[in-house]
Amino acid sequence: MEKIDGKEKSLRELLQSKKYTLHYYQREYRWQRKHVQEMLEDLTTEFLDNYSPEHNREDVKNYGVYFMGSIVLAGNENAIIDGQQRLSSLTLLLMYLNNRQAYNIIDPMIFSEAFGTRSFNINVPEREACMTAIYNNELNNFDTRNTSESVKNLCARYKDIQDNFPQTITDELIPYFCDWLAEKVYFMQILVATEQDAHKIFVTMNDRGLSLTPAEMLKGYLLSEITDDILREKMNTVWKSAVLVLEKDTETFIKAWLRAQYAADNSDSDAIGGAFHKWIREAHDKLGLNSSAAYAQFVKDFSRFAEIYRKIKHAEKNFSESTKYIFYNAQLTFTLQSQMLMAPIFPNDDTAAVTQKINLVARFIDLFINAKVTNYKKVDRNNIENYIFNLTKDIRHNSVDALKVTLKKIYDDLSYNPDNAIPNLRLNQFTKKYIKNILARITSFIEEQTSGTPHYVEYMTTTTDPFEIEHIICNNFDKYRDEFSRDEFADWRDNIGALLLLRRSINASLNDSDYSQKLVKYCSADGNIYAASLGKQTYQNNPRLKYFIEDNGLSFEPSDTFGKAEIQKRIRLVVELMDLIWNTEEFANCR
Repeated sequence: MEKIDGKEKSLRELLQSKKYTLHYYQREYRWQRKHVQEMLEDLTTEFLDNYSPEHNREDVKNYGVYFMGSIVLAGNENAIIDGQQRLSSLTLLLMYLNNRQAYNIIDPMIFSEAFGTRSFNINVPEREACMTAIYNNELNNFDTRNTSESVKNLCARYKDIQDNFPQTITDELIPYFCDWLAEKVYFMQILVATEQDAHKIFVTMNDRGLSLTPAEMLKGYLLSEITDDILREKMNTVWKSAVLVLEKDTETFIKAWLRAQYAADNSDSDAIGGAFHKWIREAHDKLGLNSSAAYAQFVKDFSRFAEIYRKIKHAEKNFSESTKYIFYNAQLTFTLQSQMLMAPIFPNDDTAAVTQKINLVARFIDLFINAKVTNYKKVDRNNIENYIFNLTKDIRHNSVDALKVTLKKIYDDLSYNPDNAIPNLRLNQFTKKYIKNILARITSFIEEQTSGTPHYVEYMTTTTDPFEIEHIICNNFDKYRDEFSRDEFADWRDNIGALLLLRRSINASLNDSDYSQKLVKYCSADGNIYAASLGKQTYQNNPRLKYFIEDNGLSFEPSDTFGKAEIQKRIRLVVELMDLIWNTEEFANCR
């Protein structure tokens, strides 16, 4: 690092007739009410500790100073690297004082003129309209809708200054306070010459995560290594556009992206889960970050995958036939999905390849979850994170054809046998959400094949009258003591072959009704095709259902009564339907 230049500067020396831009390291203006309150209390308390009613304004030059820390500037540009939160807040305070009582030393610290044009000394184009409204004391007429986070916060903090400026500093004292603020509030101004030196100081001052987020630190590091000014500014715009797309998911995305595309082992994965910006700096050689162009390409890749991630998140929240497996997995809160979906993608893959890869992996996750949970194996993050990371590495940067082969092999290695798993699948606290999903998928599949209108989203959505799991057999052992022992009754009643989905209101109304009474509801408009398949009338005048059953050799059968034998038949039907729904054909047929 070259020698840095540090000098004491008063607020007037820093701001008067100077022009500053915000460096790309800087985040939005994010001070909150408490920060402004603390600043006002500190400044006004220090001033009042020095002030005495018998003082003249000339006595202010003997008052004590107040140190507000360091300001880091890139000397060639006069760009603020560190300190914009304080300087912006002090500018708001100067505007407030100016609006209270115009005073000739304040204006040059807010505005300066060049070639006949006045502009703010902290010159940020997107904030100009807001700052003009504040300067002209017209903030009440300024509309903050559709403005940036910085603009909203600037307006709010100015109002906080209006609300919190102490009454003890009267109009009579304003000139004294302005003199003291301008001449006795000091900073240490640090000037650096190069981008790399600027970033080193920036990291030293902010790397504990108190001032800036890891994502903001990462941005600063990447851009500092791009030597071409024009390219750096272009990549700054690319980064900001990507973050705008990601909104509040930026850091979650970065962790998933880095694990998907770059992490070599579990230690890398663990490091990425913490200070990922440090990990990238330390692993820059492994990542191929060895030139200005490489850093620029890394930012481009960040933007490319940010867009892919946004589409994944949209698919998780909004059902579409083309991305249905992503939606299914999200309903089961499989939080490692994004990491796996991004793993096989090359940055230069076209849209068709990206879509194929995402759908293939999403389909695998769907099969994987089903195979695990029907065998009572947990799939929450804490239990499978390392396993999924190894799968992520296996599919990383696979072509579409290679991905099909890899995923098929991984699934085959699970040795999943539904004939063994499904008959033992029962409702409990662990299986509840998975069984609801299975019943929703089964019912929707039948609907799709027979009427063309599946209702999976409706079955899974939480509404004022949501669908719930219905026990076909009522919870009254005495009615079934001829078929079940007391010890086995609950197990048979909770078996997936004895369960349906019904709306909560219908479920509650049936309560402990006999099967014959329940069957009437199952076969009514309040039921659904899977529930109604227990009644004879469902098969009458329904040729599409008949063809569906014959074409797939399914064991649908109506039941006038429902006991152990009927549950066993229903289990066989569940297995047959699940074989149709959870199969590996799409690994070969995906387009």
